[in-house]
Amino acid sequence: MKKPRGVSDRYRYRVVVVFLLFALAFVLLAFRTAWIQIVKADAYREKAVNQQTSDIPIEAKRGTIYDSDGKVLATSATCYSVWVRPAEIRKNYKDARISELSKKLAVILNMSASEVEKDMKADKALVQVARYLEKSQRDKVANLRITGLEVSKGTKRYYPMGDMASKLLGSVSDDNVGRTGVEAQFDQYLSGVSGRVVKETDLNGNGLANGDKEYFSAKDGYNVTLTINSVLQHYAEEAVKAGLKKTRAKKIMCIVMEPKTGDILAMVTRPTFDPNDATQPETEAERKQFEKLSAEKQSAYLSEMWKNPIVSDLYEPGSTFKLLTASSALEEGIVTPTTRFYCPGYVNVDGTVLHCWQTGGHGSESMKEAVGNSCNPAHVEMALKLGKKRYYNYLEMFGITDTTHVALPAETSAIIKSQKGLTNVDLATMGYGQGIAVTPMQLITAVSAIGNGGNLMQPRIVKSLTDSKGKVVERFPTKRIRQVISEKTSAEMRDIMEFEVSKGGGGNAKIAGYKIGGKTGTANKAANGGYSSNTWSSFIGMAPMDNPKLTVLVVVDTPQGQKYGNMVAAPVARQFLKRALPYLEVEPSYSSSEKSSLSDGLAQVPNVTGMKSSAAMQAIQKAGLNCEISPKTESTKEFRVKDQYPKAGKVVNKKSTVVIYRK
Repeated sequence: MKKPRGVSDRYRYRVVVVFLLFALAFVLLAFRTAWIQIVKADAYREKAVNQQTSDIPIEAKRGTIYDSDGKVLATSATCYSVWVRPAEIRKNYKDARISELSKKLAVILNMSASEVEKDMKADKALVQVARYLEKSQRDKVANLRITGLEVSKGTKRYYPMGDMASKLLGSVSDDNVGRTGVEAQFDQYLSGVSGRVVKETDLNGNGLANGDKEYFSAKDGYNVTLTINSVLQHYAEEAVKAGLKKTRAKKIMCIVMEPKTGDILAMVTRPTFDPNDATQPETEAERKQFEKLSAEKQSAYLSEMWKNPIVSDLYEPGSTFKLLTASSALEEGIVTPTTRFYCPGYVNVDGTVLHCWQTGGHGSESMKEAVGNSCNPAHVEMALKLGKKRYYNYLEMFGITDTTHVALPAETSAIIKSQKGLTNVDLATMGYGQGIAVTPMQLITAVSAIGNGGNLMQPRIVKSLTDSKGKVVERFPTKRIRQVISEKTSAEMRDIMEFEVSKGGGGNAKIAGYKIGGKTGTANKAANGGYSSNTWSSFIGMAPMDNPKLTVLVVVDTPQGQKYGNMVAAPVARQFLKRALPYLEVEPSYSSSEKSSLSDGLAQVPNVTGMKSSAAMQAIQKAGLNCEISPKTESTKEFRVKDQYPKAGKVVNKKSTVVIYRK
């Protein structure tokens, strides 16, 4: 009998190999388990939570922006978003049915069917298909009864006044984040805090009967109340619009300030944009041109379109800056209103001849007449007598060497030559407003100090923040920066400014019955290291000069045809002031000559408050006046007049407009 043989070497080798393979697989499995549970634990935990929970955001209601009288300038309207759960869609519908539903949904959403179908089949737990739907669209989507589709409530920014004050207000992005203007500056207050609904679901997104559900309510943003008066803003918009059409300028800027407080009452730049559709130019011609641009150039175009040049752009102020030179010289006692100058039409400063705009010169003139004549040599003399140290001190006092710190984004600082190395020629040209560049906001802030007794006020654009219940959570008080000039100098300068309009170069701003003061300016625009024939043409005015309530600055960029500030900017200011002063109940006081010339063209405003609208309009038309209904509407329904402006008994020019207000 043979002895049994042991396991052959070949079989022993095979056993060892199999054992090693199993050992290696075990090690790899252990390593993979450790990798999942330790290294990638957070990622897989998050993925599991996403698959097992439904997390729908609830948008916070963005705060409303009001004018100083509580009229809505920007608000958030209710809208809806459509969400889909692709896994649930795929579970309940075949591909053909998904394609069919995509087409139906696309029609309602104004989207392409392929885009909707792509979202419905996406490899994600939750996809937002569309947003900013109106209620009618939401109802149509709900009627489709698509399993795996959800609709959430949200908000969309709405600007009821259209493009009015758009560069001031700014706009928001698709995510309701402030992009520019007040919307950006106060975004942290306006935006609020979003909420969400979180519930446990199965793999397909279906809610579990006994699953947890949490609701985190959204916290609405604060409301912002501006210093802007929408009536004055409307008057300024209309005046600028008419001026732009007449001058064919590149753009016109207008800002209105209350001198005593620094409150900004109106701010206009045209051309502008509609914040309700902020990514598109306003006119059809511009839109066609915009569509041809590259993505990079479109971005640059939009940035320029959204920018507020009143705080972000610099310009040479020209002769309007002479008001600061004259104020400084009066305050230092270098001159008095009766000091005499002689202007031959030029002045020689260290071998450089600087010309007056009046080629033949103004001859002998008082300081008051020199400002009224906008005489360059006289202001050169004042600047040189002040000297660069004192002159720069007044630039600082008037706030020219710093930003105004107005609560608006992207404010720019002035460009001023350094005192070190400054020549007498540099100082001389600065004295009449060239060789220095400022923002419109800086100039109106500085000149307003002349109208309030000599106090530099910080410009104020926001008065307060309120919560959703109307409770004030923060106030922004007016702020006096410093005393710049004395009350005596302030009074003397107001008299000089009034002379400029009544008998000097600002005559196109004159309004019968009102004491208007101001200063015109025309400065050639810098280009290629020199100056071009294009101009910055401007006018800064104040009224009434015995107790100023308004300062208005109009800057016209590159007017065509007539270029002098008195011809292109002063008429814009006049059109605004002609409506603004009666609105502020500033009583006109006519001289005997004005009464004589106006007697045939005046009318008394009838009392129509409380009357039916049809009867009120007849009474107004019978008096030789025009009628306007506020707020405007296409409805012809009769209504009872709640109020009127101007008030009954006011004497106004015939063909003036009487506004009647609905209840």
